[in-house]
Amino acid sequence: MKAKSVHLIGGKRAVCVAGLAMLLVLAPGAAKPSAGDLPYLDPSLPVEQRVDDLVSRMTLDEKISQMQNDAPAIPRLHVAAYNWWNEGLHGVARAGYATVFPQAIGLAATWDTELMHNVASTIATEARAKYNQAQRDGNTAIFYGLTFWSPNINIDRDPRWGRGQETYGEDPFLTGRLGVAFVRGLQGDDPAYLKTVATAKHFAVHSGPESERHSFDAVISDHDLEDTYLPAFRQLVVDGHVGSVMCAYNAIDGSPACSSQMLLQQKLKRDWGFRGYIVSDCAAITDVAVGHKFAADLAHASALSVRAGTDLSCGKEYASLAQAVREHLVTEPEIDAAVRRLFTARFRLGMFDPAERVPFNSIPFAQNDSPAHAALSLEAARASMVLLRNEHNALPFASSIRSLAVVGPNAAALPALEGNYNAIASHPVTPLAALEQLYPGHIHYSQGAPYVEGVAVPVPRTALTLNTADSQAGLKAEYFSGDSFDTAPVLTRTDPAIDFDWNGAAPAPGISAKAFAVRWTGYLSAPAPGPLTFSFSMAHCSTCDDAETVRVWIDGNQVFDFTHQPTRGRRAPTQSFTVQFHDRERHALRIEYIHRAPLFGAGLTFSWQPPVEALRAEAVAAARRSDAVVAFVGLSPEVEGEEMPLRVPGFQGGDRTAIELPASQMQLIDALAATGKPVILVLMNGSALALGRAADQASAILEAWYPGEAGGTAIAQTLAGQNNPAGRLPITFYAATGQLPPFDDYGMHNRTYRYFTGKPLYPFGYGLSYTRFQYSAGHLSSPTLQAGLPLAVTVTLRNIGARPGDEVTEVYLVPKSEPGAPLRALAAFERHHLAAGESTTLHITIDRRQLSLVDASGRRNVQPGSYELYVGGGQPGSSTGIFLPFRITGTKELDE
Repeated sequence: MKAKSVHLIGGKRAVCVAGLAMLLVLAPGAAKPSAGDLPYLDPSLPVEQRVDDLVSRMTLDEKISQMQNDAPAIPRLHVAAYNWWNEGLHGVARAGYATVFPQAIGLAATWDTELMHNVASTIATEARAKYNQAQRDGNTAIFYGLTFWSPNINIDRDPRWGRGQETYGEDPFLTGRLGVAFVRGLQGDDPAYLKTVATAKHFAVHSGPESERHSFDAVISDHDLEDTYLPAFRQLVVDGHVGSVMCAYNAIDGSPACSSQMLLQQKLKRDWGFRGYIVSDCAAITDVAVGHKFAADLAHASALSVRAGTDLSCGKEYASLAQAVREHLVTEPEIDAAVRRLFTARFRLGMFDPAERVPFNSIPFAQNDSPAHAALSLEAARASMVLLRNEHNALPFASSIRSLAVVGPNAAALPALEGNYNAIASHPVTPLAALEQLYPGHIHYSQGAPYVEGVAVPVPRTALTLNTADSQAGLKAEYFSGDSFDTAPVLTRTDPAIDFDWNGAAPAPGISAKAFAVRWTGYLSAPAPGPLTFSFSMAHCSTCDDAETVRVWIDGNQVFDFTHQPTRGRRAPTQSFTVQFHDRERHALRIEYIHRAPLFGAGLTFSWQPPVEALRAEAVAAARRSDAVVAFVGLSPEVEGEEMPLRVPGFQGGDRTAIELPASQMQLIDALAATGKPVILVLMNGSALALGRAADQASAILEAWYPGEAGGTAIAQTLAGQNNPAGRLPITFYAATGQLPPFDDYGMHNRTYRYFTGKPLYPFGYGLSYTRFQYSAGHLSSPTLQAGLPLAVTVTLRNIGARPGDEVTEVYLVPKSEPGAPLRALAAFERHHLAAGESTTLHITIDRRQLSLVDASGRRNVQPGSYELYVGGGQPGSSTGIFLPFRITGTKELDE
């Protein structure tokens, strides 16, 4: 059989069996292998046979080495190094510039499966573009692979959970439908090869508290497990054919998720027929022994996890498997089975095949961060906007509005666009920048408030000027290639503020991403006399090996000097310093930043903790000079997220202890409302907010989430009427923290719209429009249905308003007096665009699973009784919808 062609890459002789995919490095002087010598290199053979052949040639130590996320090369077998860890939640993360889409919760607010599929397919395209280039460069580092640890389909059962922003909300059906669309987009539809591998996480029953996740035991009923926590995972496995599943940190009923026979063997493999591989959350195998004390040591924990079905460890714990085999805790055939599943994925990605056979190898790097993809990000952001309030048609802005006060901590904040697990935007557009472009010369900006007292916010441009002669905002920025200021700058420009994320990216063309320096000079003025605390934070990086230096001079005196030496796996911590100001005059400022790292970690934010009263006074002054006020309030990934050290009122460890808008922002809204000017609230957040009196003080409220790189443009276009909002809430906005059960209670009683009996601030599925829709002529296929059969519904939808717009049609099953049943449950949804006056007939089929209920023992079946289907633009009872009663006769138990 013909040998594969040989290429010279990076000075090493290599066999190119994957072309732009995985390079198989040969030892110097070794002969070229052929498929005749090595059947696993023969693409004409079945994948299963090829995988078996390769694994049979490995030693035990080699097999174990491949079961850790940073898998080393095996030169004698021509297996290249591969790092399984990559992130693609809403863009290819942490590996340089890529298109940043709205955060997952914002994508969920679109209620649009086709759009979700397109977003995921675009993420996969950019992943292949980056991977192909990385292979040309000989780069096999973390975040450049094709195995993505997304999507997060945990049910956002409680708005206090900091990672709810990563999910698709609180409903199992909505989460499952959107998750399937995302998985299919990531993995592609090629009959022979996967575009990338998607990973459904975190399996299962995982939604806080973050501070307890390494030892928390979620004790739940059989009913809640089947009714709420597992259905979305089932959809991704059975319908989406997801290639990978990540097991969670927490335990379930005493058994850690990564060693749970019930979850991994019974549910995932036996009941649902999952054939992919299972990866642990990072250090979750350690938690089996240390956090949960379920195993005596790492060898026992690793053995238990492998035998349960966890094939890959994020971390080094599986190095202990050699000891586990020697002690007969796990067998080598069990190791073989895990390694076969892992290499099946690598073969299906085309990593051992000739380049020309794998269609995705031809995707050029130019496909990454392209204008077309930026346009899709804007489309997604526009579709995610949810209009919550619009009194007296305050929106869109009337032509009589000539000037706007733009205030609030999120008006110009980069993290409020990005969310977490984010890509790096090359051209992010903040709301302030977009509104200034839309209304040039008519914007009065003020930061107005911090998120919460005790948490620093970026120093705004209003405190920074180029010189003392005029009021031009910002700082002179000089960018140098290399880690010194000894040469001429490559680029000189004006930066409005220092708030940059360059993780894995160069700050500008012609500058190395691995070593560069920036000098900012200008003037700084304090909002009031007194001590003022400043801080610097570095860009997020999970596996940094970066060295950072930051120095500051004020009025020629050095006030700060910080150097962080390279530390593998740790980013430079936030550093603060305090300066005493005796006036509000302009003081000369110089900041020097030097970055050195192999690949990751660059970025810098210059923040402060200003006096709240002074910021508020500036915002009120801006409001009084304006016709209307747009207040960008809410949260930030800096205060809600994954296991963080923050401890301030209302926030703890990444979670929230209260869902109310923080006091500093409430006080800002009070003061703005007192001016008598119309106040428009734009919420930017990853979880639900209780707005209290602000909900009534505002003329209009727009929920914008963390909307991605084009989020500012989408917001401005929505406020101006260039985009008609049609998003729907994928979560319930409760009226107050007191409506919630204890955070660590995983029971579903009085949780989410399906079981909540109180009155929310805004219900799940809610969203207004600038036009109006009407439902009529509803008809069911039968008023009486035999259990196990589908039910068809037909309804006429008409746009009776004066504007074109999208309508999200929501169909709910309403059981009547069924014990333990949800009050209502989403059974179908569709998003349609209609011109003014246009109508369409919708034909929707509800399958038997969406007509089924779960009994107390956890069995799912279609039950006899009286039901209603509600079809409308929101939950049952909204003014636009119609009720359609029917009965089910007989009983039909559903197979898994």
